Amino acid sequence: MKLYTRGGDKGMTSLIGGRVMKTDTKVEAYGTIDELNSFVGLAAAKAAAVEATQPLAEQLYDIMQELFDAGADLAYASPGHPYKLNEAAVSRLEQWIDEHTAAAPELSKFILPGGSELSAALHICRTVCRRAERRTVALLQQEEINQSVLAYLNRLSDYLFAAARAANVCLGVEDTQYIRSANVFKGKKQE
Repeated sequence: MKLYTRGGDKGMTSLIGGRVMKTDTKVEAYGTIDELNSFVGLAAAKAAAVEATQPLAEQLYDIMQELFDAGADLAYASPGHPYKLNEAAVSRLEQWIDEHTAAAPELSKFILPGGSELSAALHICRTVCRRAERRTVALLQQEEINQSVLAYLNRLSDYLFAAARAANVCLGVEDTQYIRSANVFKGKKQE
C-alpha cells in the first residue's frame, strides 16, 4: 500500500462519505484532535519511561484511543451514523480528575505550566485540547455533531491539568506558582 494518493494535491481531502477542502471547519476540528493525540502520545511515552508514572501512561493510552474515536465521529460527511465516543468516557475522565486532584496539594494561586518535563508535556496537551475544543464548537455552530465529543474535550483539558499536577507529585517536583497571582482559589472548593 502506498502512503500517497495524490488526491489532496489540489487542496481537497476525503471524509467518510465525501470530499471537502482541507480548510473546512470539520477538517480543522478533527485535525486538531489528531494533533492533540500526537502530543498525548509524547506525554504517554514520557510517563511510561518512569515507574512512578506508569499508571498515568496507561490512562493516556486509553485517552489516545478515545481521541481517535472523537476524530472519527467528526469525520463523517453527513450525520446519521453510530457514534463511537459516549458519556461513559466523560464520566471516567471525571473519576480520574478527582483522583489526581486529591493526590496534589490544594491550589491557592495560579500555577505556571511545567515543573517536571512530563508535567510540561501534559500542559502542552491541555492547551492543544482547548484549541481542539474551540474548533469543535465552531463545527457545532455549522452542523450537528456528537455532543459527547465536545463534553469529552472540555473534561479532557481539566484532566490534563490535574494529571500534570499529579505527575509533579509522583516525580517529587513542586508546581511553579505564578508570582503575581492573588489567592484566587481561597475559599473555593476544588472540584
